[in-house]
Amino acid sequence: MTTWDPSTYLAFADHRTRPFVELTSAVDRGPDDVARLVDLGCGPGHLTSLLRRRWPRAEILALDSSPEMIARARSGNDDDRVRYEVADVTTWIPPEPPDLIVSNAMFQWVDDQWAVLDRLIRHLSPAGVLALSVPNNADQPSHRLLYDLADRDPYRAHLADARRLAPLGPERYLEFFTGLGLTVDAWSTTYLQVLDGDDPVFEWVSGTGARPFLQGLDDGLRGRFADEYRAALRDAYPVRESGTVFPFTRTFAVASRA
Repeated sequence: MTTWDPSTYLAFADHRTRPFVELTSAVDRGPDDVARLVDLGCGPGHLTSLLRRRWPRAEILALDSSPEMIARARSGNDDDRVRYEVADVTTWIPPEPPDLIVSNAMFQWVDDQWAVLDRLIRHLSPAGVLALSVPNNADQPSHRLLYDLADRDPYRAHLADARRLAPLGPERYLEFFTGLGLTVDAWSTTYLQVLDGDDPVFEWVSGTGARPFLQGLDDGLRGRFADEYRAALRDAYPVRESGTVFPFTRTFAVASRA
């Protein structure tokens, strides 16, 4: 089982925040329209406060499958109308119909996300909204190089079950949600992120998509794998005068029942 490190994830907090702001900005619901809000896949809780600012009257339930992330979120929580809980989205059912479910960079990890989304939509309030974003970079060097390396010896035998993320373009969510009779706004954005530091693309991916691969190896192979992956990423994303440019694509979808 993959464990998640809040500190590694938060190393690029500014870059990870921008898509969340753009996602929530596309939700056409005012402060009086959202009484129950779910932050699904809340991570270390650093973005939940942005939901509070946008919907100040809402009771917020923030969920994540990682105990490490929830512990970090709880340690910094001073909002008595926010609850942080460990939950598995594949089986979780809202205790009451939410007016809004927001999910940032979680559904790419969910087995059969379409069945989970179908279930969650059916539990929304009559005018409820589900807003999500997911990375869509499976065909980019950051991921192709990772998967190609994992398929070589001596790593292949250890990493056969490590999750390879699939392409998730906006058209898939548009088709799925409209098939359920929802009103949908779906789009994608590619951010040209300029990263600083040594091997910044490796540092970024090691907190997200590469983490199951690094944790799937023993100490002896992990260092060798990481060194080979770093070298490949340096060639794919060379340092420029301004820093290391790392194109990163996000898919967004906002689906409304009314």
